[in-house]
Amino acid sequence: MRIDTEVKLDYKNVLIRPKRSDLLSRSEVDMEREFRFPHAKVTWKGVPIIAANMDTVGTFEMAKALAGHNAMTALHKFYSQEDYKTYFEQEAPAAGINPWARTFFSFGINEQDVENLDEAMKLAANRPEGEPVFICLDVANGYSERFARIVERIRKTHEDAIIMAGNVVTGEMTEQLIISGADIVKVGIGPGSVCTTRKMTGVGYPQLSAVLECADAAHGLKGLVCADGGCTVPGDVAKAFAGGADFVMLGGMLAGHDECNGQVLTRRYLTNELDENDKQIVKEEKFLEFYGMSSDTAMNKHYGGVAKYRASEGKRVEIPYRGGVDGTLMEILGGVRSTCTYVGAQSLKELSKRTTFVTVSQQINEVFGKS
Repeated sequence: MRIDTEVKLDYKNVLIRPKRSDLLSRSEVDMEREFRFPHAKVTWKGVPIIAANMDTVGTFEMAKALAGHNAMTALHKFYSQEDYKTYFEQEAPAAGINPWARTFFSFGINEQDVENLDEAMKLAANRPEGEPVFICLDVANGYSERFARIVERIRKTHEDAIIMAGNVVTGEMTEQLIISGADIVKVGIGPGSVCTTRKMTGVGYPQLSAVLECADAAHGLKGLVCADGGCTVPGDVAKAFAGGADFVMLGGMLAGHDECNGQVLTRRYLTNELDENDKQIVKEEKFLEFYGMSSDTAMNKHYGGVAKYRASEGKRVEIPYRGGVDGTLMEILGGVRSTCTYVGAQSLKELSKRTTFVTVSQQINEVFGKS
């Protein structure tokens, strides 16, 4: 047993210090990034925000909406091959969307997942020449040796695919996954709003420090990182990018919208208002369910229950209905643009180079001996 006494930070523990800027308007900030990858020999350009591969958020409808802003969606892994075929060959083209540049296929690492991946890659083989194909290999614990071997195996089988793999929170495992064949490493264990891994297992890592350390390790190998989890407001998204994240994956911030799946619930309640007959007015509110993919809800839905050898590491919540996702995404992008103007970054790419974080938590100040 050992104790690491170095201070680690979450998004809530810091603010970004403003700097002089000659930007006149938020509209001057370029929110698109262009990336080259260490293994896949392609170039990608777009807004590096990704809807999480949760079955309530990573939907075809979400993919179409975010593609309209040049952002991305990691589809959940429970779609069938026919669903993929219909979306990629019919629905997306009919909507004027290039699905290949804006969509991840998501898979786990059991044998059925690998078979499903191989089937999806047969569909991808028919994509227009020059289009990328994105694969998200998603497990709760990216530290198993088996996971690194499967990443290596899939890289050999699909040499031209852009592979995102995770989740991990430390530099050495980030390096291992990139060496094994990942182009993007997904960073985060336990920070999600409906994830209970930290409570159930005691395992985790403060998310901002995880992003900082994993980004440093990945960039040394020309790899990329995706900050996954922990963002609850646009300022958190800005802090993730400022900390070195190349992509940011969002779940809870995109939940509750028309483009999401999940049960729709209506709650009725009495108000203090009276109608013309002096009766109390009844109002209604709509909610959409949102749950972690390791929750009882998800495992009962997709696997017939929680296996006897494991515990649930997620929870179910009800999100107030928020309408279409376009307004929320514009708010997020607007917040990050504003961050860039505060530090004088003319593009998202410049944000991390222009950022100085200042600690604000009382606990952190006590650790450093500050009053």
